[in-house]
Amino acid sequence: VEANDPVALCQMGRERYEEGDYNGAFQYWTKAAGLGYAEAHYELSCSYAEGEGVEIDEEKRVYHLEHAAIGGNPRARYNLGCEEAKNRRMDRANKHFIIAANLGHNESLEVLKNFYAKGHVSKDDFAAALRGHQAAVDATK
Repeated sequence: VEANDPVALCQMGRERYEEGDYNGAFQYWTKAAGLGYAEAHYELSCSYAEGEGVEIDEEKRVYHLEHAAIGGNPRARYNLGCEEAKNRRMDRANKHFIIAANLGHNESLEVLKNFYAKGHVSKDDFAAALRGHQAAVDATK
């Protein structure tokens, strides 16, 4: 593995994880996250949530989830939106779901659809999220 290639390091982490070597996976993801790779931050947040390769740590889980979201990881945005909704901070939740939908995240769009039906998100915001989601999907074709 190239020493400073965060994508390769993250992939090696996934391979270790699939082999059941959670400690090895954690080490690779830590190196990749240290290089600023958002996907590695997301994987670390999952490790801290599940206690795989490391002790469960809510503070570190959120730290890595936030860094992954800031780095453009749509699943991290979705998870932060779920956290905010669980804590009844609907405005913050909507913002996370809208950003994730604009990145092409299908589950976030479904949540926004449900929130719109319940009056938790405005028609304009839902319409903008639909357009953003479609643009992201079209960009991958």
